[in-house]
Amino acid sequence: MIKNYIIDTNVVIHDPKFMYNFEDNHLILPIIVLEELDNLKKKDGIVGYHAREVLKELNKLRHLGNYSKGIPLPNKGTIRIETNYMDFTALPDGTDRNKNDNKIIAIALNLAKAHKKTPTILVTKDAAMTVLAESLGLQVQDYENDKIHGDELYRGYSEVYLTSDIIDRIYRNKNGIPLPEEMKEEILYPNHFFHIRSLDKSNHEILVKYKNGRIVPLEYSNNMTWGLKPINREQKMAFELLHDPDVPLVSISGGAGSGKSILAIAYALESVLEKGDFRKLVFVRPVVPAGNDIGFLPGEEKDKLRPWMSAFYDAVDNLIDQKSRHKREEKINIIKKGEKPNFTADNFVETYSQIGLLELKTFNYMRGRTLANTLVIIDETQETTPHLAKLMLTRAGQGSKFIIIGDPSMSQIDNVLVDAKSNGLVYLIEKLKFSPLSGHITLKHVERSPLAVLAEGYL
Repeated sequence: MIKNYIIDTNVVIHDPKFMYNFEDNHLILPIIVLEELDNLKKKDGIVGYHAREVLKELNKLRHLGNYSKGIPLPNKGTIRIETNYMDFTALPDGTDRNKNDNKIIAIALNLAKAHKKTPTILVTKDAAMTVLAESLGLQVQDYENDKIHGDELYRGYSEVYLTSDIIDRIYRNKNGIPLPEEMKEEILYPNHFFHIRSLDKSNHEILVKYKNGRIVPLEYSNNMTWGLKPINREQKMAFELLHDPDVPLVSISGGAGSGKSILAIAYALESVLEKGDFRKLVFVRPVVPAGNDIGFLPGEEKDKLRPWMSAFYDAVDNLIDQKSRHKREEKINIIKKGEKPNFTADNFVETYSQIGLLELKTFNYMRGRTLANTLVIIDETQETTPHLAKLMLTRAGQGSKFIIIGDPSMSQIDNVLVDAKSNGLVYLIEKLKFSPLSGHITLKHVERSPLAVLAEGYL
């Protein structure tokens, strides 16, 4: 049955190509949405960029018809702009008539009344707007197109129990063995990991990866990388993906203190600064929650970026300690002598930035660029929309590797445009898990400190 969908501003900002995802139904954009887009297009950051993208898409469609009557869409639906039906009599007394959300609700209520034979549904990602609209009798939906369904996000590994002779065969063959018959019912995405335990011998086990139809023992999991070595099974799996030259896209998710940032940065520093596997390292982080970029902040670019890049500086600081093994007393003596310390993260970043091996950027840097032979780490990817996450990956040139990291739990999301099941991180993990070019691992354990474990588990 054909439906009328009234589209709220936050939906079009979330996905600038929203109009292609409603099948053969009628999409109605209240005029207020266009006015809000016109104001938002001037903003820096994610919101401004998406507003401009929506307006470009709407402008492209303009040549196919008239927005007042409805423009046909490729999926047999239509999209039109509603300039009427702003009658507030259906809203309760005391409602602020100058508030745009209430104007959109009024239009939806009046359209529903005028078209009783056609279901009219308000589509919004605004919780308060949803509650008010439903209390007034409107049907309301969240925008579901790029939302990941299911209770559990793909974690990248499984546990299986097999006989000891199969485990022994894997140990004897560094190139692995064909997939055992006993495992053919298991998850078999490319680069999926298995923790195989013995059915008949205690403590007889092995970590393997599914690759090219074979079960292959891990090759890089015990590597010492920039003074860092993985300390649990999930970190070993992450190291395997990071070091694998056949996997140009690695995603690592996990809670605070699980090691996702320091593992990725340790691999990056060794690959770029020591081995020269890539031309440079680019560390990218979206600026949220304000929705602005760094232009409004005082100072030079490096000064503006410093507060947003604290995770990178903290990781580098820890890795320098691991790498150089400076003792506290030696550091104090250097400072007492009046010498310039060379072991600080700020000094490290400045040195390698000056010679072009390291760049710290916000997401605006990615637009319009092709990054060839570059190692790119995208931090806090849960703060991006699926549209923006896709945009970032399309910047990859020949010889580049992208590492996306983040924590998709709601407590770690400040961006009002996304939630735990509709952000860029979970979107990429779920959509790309079928590709041999991609690998994912979820880090379970907090390794930072007992206090961090307490906070992560109980607060």
